[in-house]
Amino acid sequence: MTIVLLLLLSSLAIAALFAWVRPGRRERAVREVLDAADALEDRLRLARAEIEAVAGNGGNDPVGDAMREMLRQRLWLRDHGRDASLSQLAEVRSSIDAARDRIDQQLSLIERARSPLA
Repeated sequence: MTIVLLLLLSSLAIAALFAWVRPGRRERAVREVLDAADALEDRLRLARAEIEAVAGNGGNDPVGDAMREMLRQRLWLRDHGRDASLSQLAEVRSSIDAARDRIDQQLSLIERARSPLA
């Protein structure tokens, strides 16, 4: 009987520890998603300025499209972030990072196009 009680108490202690640690991981994951979103938004603003400087403001607006997508992700996070699994949060973060990488590639192309040929 003592062993069963000890196992039960150990299980409860492990469950409590898991519940205590898990919110920290979730909060960290949400914070990382928001930080990545902020970084992407900064890059998008820079990209918009660079693209307008090179091509003007007419026509296609890929930065505007990306900023609208960013808004959709922020709204999703607001509405579902509390209940989202860590894997869902990681997927959103990965999507944001990939978008930032694409914007960085576009900015590199613009920079190369602006620099004189050596």
